[in-house]
Amino acid sequence: MVAREIPSWRTNVGQWNHLWQPRFMTGTRQKIILYYIFRPLSDPLAISLWQRTLCESLDLRGRILVSEHGINGTVGGEVEDLTSYIKANKEYKPFKGIEYKWSEGKREDFPRLKVKVREEIVAFGIASEVKVDAQGIVGGGEYLSPEALHELVKGHGDQVTFFDARNEFESRIGRFAGAIVAETSTTHDFIREIDSGKFDHLKNTPVVTYCTGGIRCEILSSAMKSRGFEQVYQLEGGIIEYGEAFGNKGLWEGSLYVFDRRMTVDFEPDLAPIGQCAYCDGVTNTFYNCSSDWCRVLTLVCDSCVARDVLSWECIHA
Repeated sequence: MVAREIPSWRTNVGQWNHLWQPRFMTGTRQKIILYYIFRPLSDPLAISLWQRTLCESLDLRGRILVSEHGINGTVGGEVEDLTSYIKANKEYKPFKGIEYKWSEGKREDFPRLKVKVREEIVAFGIASEVKVDAQGIVGGGEYLSPEALHELVKGHGDQVTFFDARNEFESRIGRFAGAIVAETSTTHDFIREIDSGKFDHLKNTPVVTYCTGGIRCEILSSAMKSRGFEQVYQLEGGIIEYGEAFGNKGLWEGSLYVFDRRMTVDFEPDLAPIGQCAYCDGVTNTFYNCSSDWCRVLTLVCDSCVARDVLSWECIHA
């Protein structure tokens, strides 16, 4: 039974804080960690119950998705508690290989703790296509470190195409220079987009998929390869790892959108935004929810237009 394989973390939590020291230890004692791993899980429900109990005991908030393909999580809290959480996960064999990305933030960036069992940990709508073994996704794109990405671009120049694996609105405030941004509002839309034929001209050229932390590229690169794209790569560690290595001095432009109360992350201070205000030609990286109750569209609005109270105007998405 999977439940018996889950570690007895209750007796060990207090012993783990001194065993592992994360990056970014200066400043606030609260952080956010992002992680995922694709591994076969025979009892996702048991895993989800364990994860909820573990997070509640450590006063962590965030969002965790579990499926038969693996786990995907973003949680925030005290550094010591996050350290204990990581050590508890390492007690469970399928999760030993998880690489955790540390980010600035805090528990309160999440309204609550959500732990859900889903058919997919990334909702592309192709659960039956996804194959996972003890090494991860079967048939995915070749991993590229940030440094290897630069070498690929240096060697192939304009032949390399960046393919954004995020929802279209995320790319409005930050993206790799010259990247293709598909017409997507959810990850389900990607399969329709690559099946449409509009990107078939890329099937024999190097394509680098990228996303926030790397998880969406795992699925998208596999789906592209199975549809005849021959030279598919994925940016290992995603935009987060690339930003740590090169900030905005490399091929990345603008800010990174994140799905919590922070909404945006900048890799360098005093960064000039590249997003365009929906009401004028001003630049901004700040999203606001539409003021209309029936409309849930996130809208880029600059400070000047906020001062003009445009958010109370009639919905521009009608």
